Amino acid sequence: MGILEKIAEIEKEISRTQKNKATEYHLGLLKAKLAKYRAQLLEPSKSAGAKGEGFDVMKSGDARVALIGFPSVGKSTFLSLMTSTASEAASYEFTTLTCIPGVIEYKGANIQLLDLPGIIEGAAQGKGRGRQVIAVARTADVVIMMLDATKGDVQRSLLEKELESVGIRLNRTKPNIYFKVLPFFFCIFWEIFNAEVLFREDSTPDEFIDVIVGNRVYMPCLYVYNKVDQISIEEVNRLALRPHSVVISCGMKLNLDYLLETLWEYLALICIYTKKRGERPDFNDAIIMRRGASVEHVCHRIHRTLASQFKYALVWGTSTKYSPQRVGLTHIMEHEDVIQIVKK
Repeated sequence: MGILEKIAEIEKEISRTQKNKATEYHLGLLKAKLAKYRAQLLEPSKSAGAKGEGFDVMKSGDARVALIGFPSVGKSTFLSLMTSTASEAASYEFTTLTCIPGVIEYKGANIQLLDLPGIIEGAAQGKGRGRQVIAVARTADVVIMMLDATKGDVQRSLLEKELESVGIRLNRTKPNIYFKVLPFFFCIFWEIFNAEVLFREDSTPDEFIDVIVGNRVYMPCLYVYNKVDQISIEEVNRLALRPHSVVISCGMKLNLDYLLETLWEYLALICIYTKKRGERPDFNDAIIMRRGASVEHVCHRIHRTLASQFKYALVWGTSTKYSPQRVGLTHIMEHEDVIQIVKK
C-alpha cells in the first residue's frame, strides 16, 4: 500500500470515528500517523524522473514572497504589473508552467516575487506540479494567495486545506510548547516514552503534534482578491473587511499601492540610513533590515568586522529618547532611523 492510500485510509477512519473522551487517544495516534505520512510526501523522490525545468530559484533581495493561487486568477498579470519581469498571461489555464521570479522595488528594498504555477485541488498529494509549488512556498517570508473575487470563498478554503496538509500554517504563531526528547527513548509513530514537555499556553492535540514533527512552517499570508471590478460594491466591501485581505483589480490597476503598503508591513521590513561624521545622511541608499534589528545587526550588514571594532553609535529617529542619542550594540532600531557608527 502506497503513502497516498495510507493517508486516504487514515482520513476515512478519522472521519468515521466519533469524537469523545474514550476515543481521544485513538484519534491522537491516527493524527500522528497522518502527519508522518504527509511529511514523507514532501521528501524528494529517490527515483530518477524525467528531467525538465527546475523550480529552484536562488533566494535574492531583502525578502521573498510566494505568489500562489488556482489557474487563471491573475498571478502572471500581477507579476508583470509589480515587477519588470514579463510573465505570459492568457485567458486559458496553466499559462505558467514553472517558477518565474521578479523583483519589486519598494522603499529602497528589493523584494523577490515568485510567480508559481496554478495549484489544483489535490496538489499536496502530488497532482499537477503541486509538490514543487508547495516546496517553494515553504521558503518564502510571506505568501500572497491570489484569489478570484468572482468565485466567492471556495478557492480560499481549498488552498488553505492544501497548505495545511503539508505543514504550512498561515497567519498563526508557533505553539508555545517546550519539547525535548530524552536519551534512551522508544519511538514508533511518535509514541515517545521519555521526553520533557512544558505547555506554556492552552494547546490542541494538533498543535502538539506540530511541535513533535518539527517541520511546520509558520508564515504570514495576504489574501488578495483580484477582479473586484466584476462584482458588486457590497461584495467588495465584504471581502475587504475579512482578516488579512486586500481587494484589487489587475485589469484596472486598482488598489495596488495599498497592497504594496500592506505587504511591507507583513514582511516587517525597516529602512536604516547611515551617516558619516560631519556629513549629511545618505537617504539614497538605505540598509534594509527586519523589524527588531539591533545596532549589532546593522554593523554586521555593513561589514563583518565592524562589530568587533565598535565603540558606540549615534542614532537619530523614533527609537531614541532624544536626537542624537549615544547607544550600544543592543539598541533596537526603528524604521527610518539614522545611525553614525564610531569605531575604537
